[in-house]
Amino acid sequence: MAIRSSSFFQGQNVKIPPFLLLGLGGILMAVYFTVNLRADKMAHLAMSLVFWCAALSSLWDKRSHLKLGTNIFSLGIGASLVVGILVYSLRPPTGVFLGFAPFVSALGIVLLASGIQAIGQYNPELLMLLCLGIPKLLLKFLPDISPLTAQFSTFLLWYSGFSVQLDNNHILLPGGGVNVVPACSGLNLITYMLGVTVIFLLMFPLNISTKILAPIVAMALGFIINGIRVALLALLSTTRNAALFDYWHSNDGALFFVMLTVLLFGLFCWWIVGRAQCSSLK
Repeated sequence: MAIRSSSFFQGQNVKIPPFLLLGLGGILMAVYFTVNLRADKMAHLAMSLVFWCAALSSLWDKRSHLKLGTNIFSLGIGASLVVGILVYSLRPPTGVFLGFAPFVSALGIVLLASGIQAIGQYNPELLMLLCLGIPKLLLKFLPDISPLTAQFSTFLLWYSGFSVQLDNNHILLPGGGVNVVPACSGLNLITYMLGVTVIFLLMFPLNISTKILAPIVAMALGFIINGIRVALLALLSTTRNAALFDYWHSNDGALFFVMLTVLLFGLFCWWIVGRAQCSSLK
């Protein structure tokens, strides 16, 4: 351990080997994935992988430019955050923990790696992981859009030729129907897609019009795909096949629609970036 400065708060005097930091990061990721599996949060786990992969990819691209070396003060805070995550993971998981554990874990490792004084070099990656947890807080303050979702799903069924009626938030079909509650409104998916948009905006240089268009497309995809899922559930309710309905209503069924939404937005991003590159070559 080389002493580089006598300053307790600013001096970089402790350098942890990178392989130890990578090993600790791997342990925290494994614990986080295990907690999600234990809580049967497959859709959230899949969305978390998107944020993890984006942050790791961004970090890998600038690995040779990172300034490593921390101090005792930062070491203590970073170790406390890491230990806190490991201890809290032993408890029954909550939505807030699942949302913010990646950010807190990454912040702890950053402090162990580079200290408070060099935390700015990790801002994009920390922001990406922070956006994974923000939806858990936003949902408490956003308006209920379940009536709008019920109307949209009813329109899809009517346009497809089914005899359907809407009674408040109840979508009624001959032989069945569903009640669109706030948890099924798609607001959760919409807020997550806004987080995915932040990843896109951070990773690629884009013009102002694209920065405005991207979140609009992300929110629209989240709302439309969820509306299709609600319409499908309404149809499945008429089949009297409880097992099939329960599957598509469960987290496993929701996972398909989450990944479909992310895939479609990914195709949109690929098209936008490709068009920008073609424009720059002209």
